[in-house]
Amino acid sequence: MEGIFAPIATIFDEAGDLDLESFCDNVRKFNETKLSGLVVLGSNGEFPLLSYREKMALVKSAKETLDRDKLLIAGTGCESLRETIMLSNESADIGVDAILVVTPSYYKSDMTDEALERYFTTIADGCKVPVMLYNMPRNTGINMGPSLVARLAKHPNIIGIKDSSGNISQIAEIIAKCPNDFAVFAGSGSFLLPTLMLGGVGGTLAVANVLPDYCAAIHDLYKEGDLDKARKLQLGLLELNAAVTTRYGIGGMKAAMEIVGFHGGSPRLPILPASGAVKEEISKIIVDALKVFSEVCGS
Repeated sequence: MEGIFAPIATIFDEAGDLDLESFCDNVRKFNETKLSGLVVLGSNGEFPLLSYREKMALVKSAKETLDRDKLLIAGTGCESLRETIMLSNESADIGVDAILVVTPSYYKSDMTDEALERYFTTIADGCKVPVMLYNMPRNTGINMGPSLVARLAKHPNIIGIKDSSGNISQIAEIIAKCPNDFAVFAGSGSFLLPTLMLGGVGGTLAVANVLPDYCAAIHDLYKEGDLDKARKLQLGLLELNAAVTTRYGIGGMKAAMEIVGFHGGSPRLPILPASGAVKEEISKIIVDALKVFSEVCGS
């Protein structure tokens, strides 16, 4: 489990229902990229806004459409332990390669390290496929610290973590404390190269929905030992990464996808789509990023 994964967007029609045809069309386009695989039902897939039936439909459609040489990870974290295990094993039966489980967060004061350790180990004990932890404190308000992650990494069915904290010191400590075969993924394009240089194995990046081969090139250049080119690409990605994450959110990411030829459409309410002015700004940022990519990679 390594490389660059796109946490793919869920596509809705004008009525706000799933548009599986457009969703699968995006998956087919991702098949032609250098991505290692896809994450369905991630934060960028608007998973908290989906029903259980919609989640299963998306997992099934992604699995049927994704090329066999690419990996499929399903985000199955729910507030309920039982529902998480149920969704995880139904996804496993469909054929996903691993599950990605975010911390439950509604009862924040009860989510102690002891509670989270029991939650994740119980999931790992009962899940048919490997488990990846998902640390997303900006959305959940809960941070999984290095000591907790290190304890969980000892479980034979917990194989890695997507850390979206943005705390590079924490990521370094996780890598230092966990076994060598525990896969640490950057959760944002803004710190992909630093994570790789510390011993991480890849990234699960919102911006990979927009420029998948650009993101994959950073990973590949690092693996090849060309740190100068990898650094130039990393710096050239920062503005676009910010635009499709913290600055303009899901609406901005979907607008960017439309600009580069993917289906994006509108988010599901209460998330709002990007404005016309935002779309113009993002379009200029994409042009600048592609210019950097052309200068570095010659294409």
